[in-house]
Amino acid sequence: MRLASYNVENLFNRAKVMNLGAWREGKPVLEAFAALNSLLGEASYTAARKSRMAALLIELGLEKSDTGPYVTLRRNRGALLKRPKTGGLEITAQGRDDWVGSLELIPEPINHVAIQNTARVIADLKADVLAVVEAENRTALLGFNDKVITAVGGQPYHHVMVIDGNDERGIDVGLLTAQGYPIGEMYSHVDDRDSKGQRVFSRDCPEYTIQTPSGRPLVLLINHLKSKGYGSLAQSSARRRLQALRVQEIYQRLRDVGSDHVAVVGDFNDTPDSEALAPLLQQTDLRDVAGHPAFEDGGRPGTYGACTAANKIDYILLSPALWALCRGGGIDRLGIWPGVRPAKWPVLETLLEENQAASDHAAVWCDLDL
Repeated sequence: MRLASYNVENLFNRAKVMNLGAWREGKPVLEAFAALNSLLGEASYTAARKSRMAALLIELGLEKSDTGPYVTLRRNRGALLKRPKTGGLEITAQGRDDWVGSLELIPEPINHVAIQNTARVIADLKADVLAVVEAENRTALLGFNDKVITAVGGQPYHHVMVIDGNDERGIDVGLLTAQGYPIGEMYSHVDDRDSKGQRVFSRDCPEYTIQTPSGRPLVLLINHLKSKGYGSLAQSSARRRLQALRVQEIYQRLRDVGSDHVAVVGDFNDTPDSEALAPLLQQTDLRDVAGHPAFEDGGRPGTYGACTAANKIDYILLSPALWALCRGGGIDRLGIWPGVRPAKWPVLETLLEENQAASDHAAVWCDLDL
């Protein structure tokens, strides 16, 4: 059977600001959005808070309208602000209880060719069990499976599952499995908490038990650990390490109760030598499929962006029993923009412009004699 993991970077809609060409372009908008959301949630709006809120609203393009280029302010009831014809924007509410509404990122469809290219990569993989990272929800993933994969000549999957996670943007992890690989028991870890009572996982670390034609079950832990793109590097690294420690505990519990065929997969957002990932890569018996003698990386170790060693952030980790059954694997970069001078790797014939890329991530796969 073939097991694969692929960060599809949201299949149909995503926040418009996330579709900008480079992270640095969207980062200031997301930071202003987060700061304003935090202030809007305060019980009391002091003079200093009102001044900062007004400045952030203007920064987000909401000075004259509740709809800006990337953000919408929904005001259902109560009074939050005034926009006098003369003079600047004025916050009139005295606290969160004075109004009902929300601040929301505006979504937009991803380039149609890019969506189809995502489906083409998945069709090329021919995985029996495919973990997907950054799927909006089950309905979106189901529609993509039934319509888009079929439209590009691929074989749609028989089983589609997404458990909603903790990310308010709808960035979840999900699972597609072929006929003969039904999904059995499912456990969510969205409410796992640390010593301070905070939720551990930015999304989730769902446990899926998958039945195989041989009768031997495969247990899959799918992850999307904290990224480096938001917050300080020290904070994000500490959060990833906390998440890795919890995944380590979940994995060890599975092994202790007799589950031998366990794989931990997904986008870990860090490199193999990082301290954050040490609990998984150095303090368990899990082995990275990229280190298998029959693994082909195409001359590049990375799975993201330029695919250098510093960009190896997508993983399939195998328990000892699965490692013994591994017959090979590789990295599928057909959907990543390869650059132009010269192109760094072969891509889909339909990938002619950078905005048509299926994802910034490659898919990682391995074949298991299970």
